Amino acid sequence: MTGARQTGKTTLARKIFGDYEYISIEDPVLRPSYAALSAKQWRSMYPKVILDEVQKEPSLIESIKSVYDQWEEPRYVLLGSSQLLLLQKVKESLAGRVSIYEIFPLTLPELSTHSWDDEVKKSLFIQLLLEEDMSEILPSFLLHPAHTEKQAAWNHYQKFGGFPALCDESLNDEERYSWLSNYVRTYLERDVRDLANFRELEPFIKLQKLFAANTSSLFNASNSGKRIGLSSKTAQKYLQYFEMSYQLLVLPAWSGNLNKRLSKMSKIHFMDFGVLQAVLQKKGGMTGNEFESALVTEMYKQMKYYDPRAEMFHLRTHDGKEVDLLIEVEDGFYAFEIKQSEKVTESDARHLFDLEKLLNKPLKKSFVLSADLRTQYFNDGRIVAVHFAMFLG
Repeated sequence: MTGARQTGKTTLARKIFGDYEYISIEDPVLRPSYAALSAKQWRSMYPKVILDEVQKEPSLIESIKSVYDQWEEPRYVLLGSSQLLLLQKVKESLAGRVSIYEIFPLTLPELSTHSWDDEVKKSLFIQLLLEEDMSEILPSFLLHPAHTEKQAAWNHYQKFGGFPALCDESLNDEERYSWLSNYVRTYLERDVRDLANFRELEPFIKLQKLFAANTSSLFNASNSGKRIGLSSKTAQKYLQYFEMSYQLLVLPAWSGNLNKRLSKMSKIHFMDFGVLQAVLQKKGGMTGNEFESALVTEMYKQMKYYDPRAEMFHLRTHDGKEVDLLIEVEDGFYAFEIKQSEKVTESDARHLFDLEKLLNKPLKKSFVLSADLRTQYFNDGRIVAVHFAMFLG
């Protein structure tokens, strides 16, 4: 299980695997002792164990491999907050022996729950991708029976983001904001040190702030590097660090039609709005770009959980036509335009008209996601404008 720090990996693993022993590799004093254990010792002393922060001692993965290859009974749960160090080693050493699960901050349906026993309901978005009945698209979000719960989940997210610790009702707002500030500092001091042996963190911090201030923008390595005194190559490398530590979603450009002039630049989306606010040291409402990132990353997290065999892109032509999100499935595409507006008109859907001419597979359905409470239909019903929280909550 891998994912950003504080997404609940340890809590989840210890609840699911309650009879497993728990070992944290975080402790630098004990770490060499665990690394020195032979495969036979691991089997006899720790036949079932959760190894937390295992990326701190990658050699342990070779020990696990040796145990697994020699005996059938032992089972291990490996946890780590660094995709770069953990997954590369795991995929190379444990190919065919391991299942990998990525854990993200809470989704809107998860934020609507209050205990382990509460059911996490599928959003309309997931029902769409799984080709299930979507009869809950009502004429107005106000008519939805779970309107209050869905709105409350969004209200929490747009203030604090989706980290589980911030759902603790004993915390006040200032304590939540303080938690987020500490999270950013811990990420820079610990996770980034794991990823790369930086002699100087200042350029990395500047790039982090640049990405936060420009979320939902195209990434140009040369321009980004110049703005903070880095080479294009270094800016690209740092971007990979942010992506592999689950701080950013890098959304590729769709370029499947070689006969059309399409941009190939990726878009960057900050993964969690609470962290974005802490990086920029701000509190308050979202900008339009921040709203777009919040919805795109929400859909990404939900897709990761249900694994509907779909891929996400953005689309941009050289003459200015742009689609915020394009989801490719086996038999076609779903397209999404994201607007923060509380009153949507047909002109807000203009980039979705005639979109199919650019694509190499059928356009199954298009959506405008906004804060407009009304559900509307454009282009003879082929485009649905729906409230984002009704659709994603």
